[in-house]
This record gives sequence, C-alpha cells and structure tokens, in this order.
Amino acid sequence: MSCLNPSISSERTKKALDVIAKSGGKVNSMYALLGKYDIVLITDFPAVADVMKASIVLNKLTGITFTSFPAISIEEFDKITV
Repeated sequence: MSCLNPSISSERTKKALDVIAKSGGKVNSMYALLGKYDIVLITDFPAVADVMKASIVLNKLTGITFTSFPAISIEEFDKITV
C-alpha cells in the first residue's frame, strides 16, 4: 500500500527529529495515532520557549499544527503540592 500523501516519509521524520534536537529537545518516543491527533511525540525540552520554537519550525516543515502538553512526573508534582 502506498502512502496517499507523498510528503510523509522517513526523510521528513529525520528532518523533524533534527529540528527538535537543534531546538534543545530530546525525543523519548513517537507514535502514529488514529483519531483527533495524528502523531504524538514524548519529548524533553529545557524550557517552554524551546518547545514553541520547535513547534513553529515543525509547522513550517510539515504543515502540521502541533499542540503541546507541558507535564511533570507524579513524583515532582507530589513535591510541589506538599
């Protein structure tokens, strides 16, 4: 089965990973999804501004709109809620 959108490729994925790395981020895992969202990337970035930069560049590269969900570990959450 061939891809319906020729812009979707492993080369584009490599470019996206490079954008994330150049923005100071690290990709922990990536998943393709069905439904409201097409892809999820679990990443670590030094700061929210770095996430925003990567999101803007990735949007220009892929045409995909990215939504970020800043998160902390439950252990970290428990510490700040004491």
